[in-house]
Formats: sequence, structure tokens, C-alpha cells
Amino acid sequence: MLNGIVYLDHAGVTPYPKSLIEQSSNYLMRHLFGNPHSTSASSQLSTRHIEHVRLRALRFLKADPDSFDLVFVANATAGIKLVADAFREQPGGFWYGYHKDAHTSLIGMREAASEHRCFAHDEDVAHWMQTLSTPSPGAASHGTRPGLFAYPAQSNLNGRRLPLSWPGRLRSSCQSSKHNVYSLLDAAALLSTSLLDLSDPSQAPDYIVLSFYKIFGFPDLGALIIRKSSGLPFASRKYFGGGTVESVTCTDQSWHMRKQDSLHEQLEDGTLPIHSIVALGTAFDIHEKLFGSLERISSHTSFLANHLYEGLSFLRHANGLPVCTIYKDPTSSYHDASTQGPIVAFNIRNSNEEWVSNAEVEKLAAIRNIQFRTGGLCNPGGIASFLRLEPRDVRRNFLAGQRCGNENDIQEGKPTGAIRLSLGAMSNMQDIAAVVRFIEEFFVDNQCQPRPSVSFSGASAAFYVQMLSIYPIKSCGNWQIPPGLAWDIRPEGLAWDREWCLIHQGTRAALSQKRIPQMALLRPTIDFGRDALRVRFDGKLPSSIPNEITVPLSFDSASFQDPRLQYNNAGCPSRVCGDPVFAYTYTSPDIASFFTAALSTPCTLARYPPGPSSTRHSKLQLQSPRRHLPPQASRSEQVIPGAFPPTPPPSPPLPNITNQPGRLPILLSNESPILTISRSSLNHLNKTIALKSAHAKLAPASVFRANIVLAQSEPATPIPYDEDNWTSLRIIPKPSSSPISTSIYAPIEASTDTDLDVLGPCRRCQMVCIDQKTAERSEEPFVTLAKTRRMQGDGNGQKVFFGVHCALAGGESRVGGGGGRMTIRVGDKVVPIRRTEEEAGMEVKQNGLSR
Repeated sequence: MLNGIVYLDHAGVTPYPKSLIEQSSNYLMRHLFGNPHSTSASSQLSTRHIEHVRLRALRFLKADPDSFDLVFVANATAGIKLVADAFREQPGGFWYGYHKDAHTSLIGMREAASEHRCFAHDEDVAHWMQTLSTPSPGAASHGTRPGLFAYPAQSNLNGRRLPLSWPGRLRSSCQSSKHNVYSLLDAAALLSTSLLDLSDPSQAPDYIVLSFYKIFGFPDLGALIIRKSSGLPFASRKYFGGGTVESVTCTDQSWHMRKQDSLHEQLEDGTLPIHSIVALGTAFDIHEKLFGSLERISSHTSFLANHLYEGLSFLRHANGLPVCTIYKDPTSSYHDASTQGPIVAFNIRNSNEEWVSNAEVEKLAAIRNIQFRTGGLCNPGGIASFLRLEPRDVRRNFLAGQRCGNENDIQEGKPTGAIRLSLGAMSNMQDIAAVVRFIEEFFVDNQCQPRPSVSFSGASAAFYVQMLSIYPIKSCGNWQIPPGLAWDIRPEGLAWDREWCLIHQGTRAALSQKRIPQMALLRPTIDFGRDALRVRFDGKLPSSIPNEITVPLSFDSASFQDPRLQYNNAGCPSRVCGDPVFAYTYTSPDIASFFTAALSTPCTLARYPPGPSSTRHSKLQLQSPRRHLPPQASRSEQVIPGAFPPTPPPSPPLPNITNQPGRLPILLSNESPILTISRSSLNHLNKTIALKSAHAKLAPASVFRANIVLAQSEPATPIPYDEDNWTSLRIIPKPSSSPISTSIYAPIEASTDTDLDVLGPCRRCQMVCIDQKTAERSEEPFVTLAKTRRMQGDGNGQKVFFGVHCALAGGESRVGGGGGRMTIRVGDKVVPIRRTEEEAGMEVKQNGLSR
């Protein structure tokens, strides 16, 4: 399963052993397990297994079943929510305290509390407990209400291990002062590689939550462990479900009697996941057979973590600056497993001390088959502390489009997340060596030079349009515009470019070739004779599915008599690149069947036609010195749907990202209306790739999925990456011997120059490694691009660039058809307008652009 993969996300979920799946499957095949809420033989077998595994799980933690009970839940978060439900029902509410290092799931409980407090430091916790032991009135902020103190045994951000002595100290403080504060320990991260010893109930937490899949990989199951003497708060829980009550009335009177024999009988609503619990019993056996004990795993992973920490710490640029900024608590040590778990969290800086985008790191890691996690890591307190993010910074970043998992991970010169490498029982020294070697290969600058500016060439080169392509269906194959055909340029881009998309029938999110490479094998064709878009699949389909479908080009599909070609005119909400859009979905089951069979994904075709009602806009603005600056927004404009509270507290004005002047409309493209690349730059890139090996696979223009490919006019000395200096392009029509006529276009003689604004460089990802003919993945050209074209842009981290984004000059003023008709065709002359050296210097000064 892990053949060729370096897996370093054990804190998320550890991979399951092959033997666990095989033995679990074999056992289930040999036995019949019924619903335990019955008396049949199969039901009784289920009951026996459930109680056996429950006891086995308690003993796994050295917990005496006379002192503890175990409630099966879906995962640790479900256990936390069960505790929250119980405390929410307390008369007068409850006070809640949590540690800064808490997982998001623990933090979320504060919304159910009548009062809450976040402890920023361990010293704050110690001082609070000391205050709590004082019996004087008002000594504790929660007063006479019950309280709950929650914290993680191990930070899921950086592996720092927090004191396990706190629950015992808390209990001692409360006993001396008659306060009533319980403790909740999130042990999910700790238990993946270390033992939690509950042999002394007097020092144990009142409630412990854990996720078994973090320990064994399978099954997907969790538990809430309750100190029996701390079960009173659950008596206030109002909800009951099947299996937790003895008797219920429904008509004239509302009465029920809960089960009283055990806590788990009162809390396990409904039928338990029988087969998962049976598999958990097998997981205990396999885990012990393969790894021995958690103590052995802890020793093994601590040894590896120390080597990983040292390996990353020793990486230096040629100028002596460290490559990795590691987020380790000063109280922890990788030599001491009681203070530090097998996790290393860090960010990367280049030799100029500029942050490298974690999204770029993850893209390169994917090519090298190295898997880890980046982002906020569900630990907002730890991230904010290490990255020095104030609440205002977090809100501003959100309004600027930053979301966990997206590529806007550096805002205002600060990272918004981190890279996390987490180890597990099956990690080894080869994994450590591989990830350190990976970072050294791509991110260590061995020849540091003074920081250069954006490349500036005083040379002047003439270009012509060598190739034109549109991509009618987003993320599918291209259609080359025939030479001699003058093609409309609209404010949204080239006519019919990315006007359709494939949407998942469940989520309604647009599909992407990045996740489904087979989309490259869907070949669209604009058929002028039939006024139709034809789509062919160059792969295998079931015999019952035709290898081609056809839909009308006309947006008024009702003009076609075949009702199967029509679509839902009401429009349905979908998501494209995170943006909400109202796309028109085709109603034909034949269309859905064709695309579903081609991609082995339940999907169908949808259309997002151009027009003044377009809700998507380019994420880019004109390059400086013509860059539009966003106006300041008033606080009344900062209502955030879904936020709590919906309006942030008073603070200095934040930029309004959603209502800027001069915003350019786009259809379904990722960032801009038009993408342009230079043949000279592509040739230079391929020469660099060829230097690595005589058998290296060169990059065809198709992998960059550009609309316009420009080539230098002959004779001329190639000027690669001249496009870095362009601010606009003037397209001068090639003289035509005869007018062009199709059923779509009226006969014209293209004679008007067309101007395109250059919006900025195109950020690249590993999608350029997908062969557009075969849909196969490879390492190139992204590996070479990452080493030669990674630049700092707009002060928001280093990113890999190739090609430039363009838009029709004055495009925002042409929405709705204003400004006349603009066209382009193969062979047209192109005159780039370059920034001057002074302007290039201004760009560097204002935006921190560097190579």
C-alpha cells in the first residue's frame, strides 16, 4: 500500500496493515453478527463481542473497568460533542476553560458554555488552579456553576506534550475549595504513538476522548472514556435514542425511563457500529503482533523525530541562514518523550528570508510521492501564537480570500499555516532521509546571490500568434482554432472558452483535471456546420455508451427539437474554484451517463454562459504602476455570513475584497480571461530539462493549457521570459486574402488592432505534469520550473510562474457588448509593451518581486 510513498501524516490517520484488513474480512465472512438489540443467536454474538472489545480497550489504557466506562463514538470529536451536550443541559449553564494548544473540536465547545476562558500559557493554568483551591468567594471565575477544563495531551500542531498531572491537581484543588470543575483530556494525538496510563483513577481525567484509527488505521471508530464517579453531568442529558431507554410513552403522556445499569447504556444511542467494533478487536491483536506495545512505538518514533528535527535544523542556505523555521515549544525536547511527540512543524524561507508558500511545497512533494499535511492543522491557537497572528490578522486574511487548504497561504508577508511532518509506528529512517533530501533539493539555495529584481530586458522582440486554443469544457482537452479564422475576444476571454464544466452530481462542485487526469481524454470540437459542441472520449467506454455526445452551441437550447439536449433553465448553485456560480445543468441522462462512464465519477455537463450577470471575476488586477488599489471598507460592509459573531468587533477598516473597481469578468477559468505563453520561454525550459538527461521528457505547449502561444518573428535572437516585463500586448491583424464566414460569425475583414492588458504571471501547479494526450502523470516540467521559475510575488510567498494572464483592454467596460468587436487569429502580429527599467524597479519596491 505504501510502496514508493513516503507517508508523514500519521497524526491525521495512520495507514492500516494489510493483515488487519485481511483478518477482519475473514472473520466477518465466517460469522454472522446481528443487531444487539435482540435475543437471536447472531445478536447475542454481537453483544458478546462488543462487551469483550470494550473491556479490551479499557485494559489497553490500563483502566480498571470498576472505575471507568467506555462509550463507543464515531471519533474523538463525537466524544467531545457528547460531553458538550451533557454540560449544556446543566441548570444555569457551565463555565468552560481550554488551553491555547487545543484542537478546533475542543475550542468549539465554548459556544455551548455560558462563560469561557482560553489559557494562553501553562503558567496561566497553574495560577488558575492555585486560585481555584482558595475557598474564598469569587476566587474562581465560574462561581457556583459546574466547570469543565479541557486540553490536549499532545498538540496536534507540533507534538508538544502537555502535563498529564493537571487533572489530579485540578481535582485536589476542587476538593479543598468545594468547587465543581471537571477535566476533559483530548488523547487522540498522544495515543497514536504513546501510552496513556489510567491505572490511578485519582489522577486520571474525568473524561478522555480518542480515535482508534489514529492508533490502528482501521476501523474508523472512537471512544469517550468516563470516570464512573464523574458521570453525574450526563444525567441531565435530555435526548434519548434507541437502546438507551427501558420504556417510553408517546400519546397522552410524555414519559420515559432511561437505562440505569451503566453509563455506556445511557449514552450509546441507537445501534452500535457492530462490524467496526468486531474489527477493532482484531486491530488490538494485529497491533500487538506487529509492534508490541505503545511504549516500544514511543521509543521508536522519538528516535526518528529527533533525527528529523536535527536534519531540518541543520539545513542552511549558502549565506548561512536557516532554511526551516521550526515551531517547537521551549519547554519540550526531542530527547524527552514525556515533553515532545514525533511531530515537527515548520515553514520554509529562502535565502532572502522570504516565506515559501506551503502550497508550493505540497505540490512538489506530491510529485516526489511524499505526503504530509499543511495549513492551519485544526489548531488555531498554536498557529496564531507561533505565527504571531492577531485576531484582526485572521479576519483580514479571511476577507482577502484565505481559507484552510487553498493557495492564499501567505498574507501581508506572513504565513497563515505550517507544514506538519508526523511519524508513526511504521515510519523509518528512509522516510526521514527522503523528506530532508527533498527540502534540500528544492529549497536550499547553495549559491546565494544579492536579491535580483524582476528580469528586465532592454531588447525588443517582435512576436506573432503561433497557435490559438480554447478549452470549451473546463479542465478537459483543447480545441485548436483553425488558422485563418478570426476569433472573437470577449471581456470574459476567447469565445466559448471554458463556458462549460463537469459538475459532481452530489456536491455540484466543478471537476478538475488535477484530481481526475482522465479529463484530458475528453476532446471537444466546435462544429460550425451543426452549430454544436461535440465531445469525444479517447478512452475505453462500456459498449452501451457512445464514444461521443453533442450539445448545441446556442445558449437557447430550446431551439433544438430534441428535449434531451436541453438543460435546467432555472440554474442551480455550484462551486468553481471555490466560487459560487449558478450553472445550467443539462437534463439529459445520456449526457450524464457519457461523462460518468468516461471519468468513473458521477457527474454531468453544465453551462455558465457569458453576459452582464456573470458573478465570477478575475482574481488578478493590472500590474503596477496601473494596479487598482482597493478602497477601504466600512465596518457595516464586513458582515461575514456564518461567522460568530457575524460582525467583527470594532477595529481599523479592512479592505473590501468583493467590490473593487475595474474587476474583470471571467467564466469558468481559474484566475483570468486569457492565458498566454511564449514559445521562446518554452524552448528555454525544455533545454534546461534536456540537460538533466538525454531521455528526459520535454514539455509540449499543451501541458500549459494556454489560449495563446506566441513565437518570435524570424530572424531573432530568442528572448526567454521576456513576458515577465510585459504590461500589455497589441495584436495587429494579419492581412487576409478573403473574409471569414461561418454560421456563427458574419463575414468580416479583420482590420482593427486589439489590445490586451497583461495582468500578471501565471502561478503553476503539478497539473502541468499531466500529458494531455495520454492523461499520464510525470515529474516534468514542474520539477524544473520549481528550480528555475520560483519567484516572490506581491509579498505573498514564493510561487512557481510560467506564462502570463491577459484580458481585453478595458474589458470591464465592454461587458454587455460595448466597445465593438475584437478578434485574434493565427499569424497576427503581436507587439508587446514592456515596462521600463524604472517601472520594473518600482514593481520590485512595491511588491517585493524577486527571482
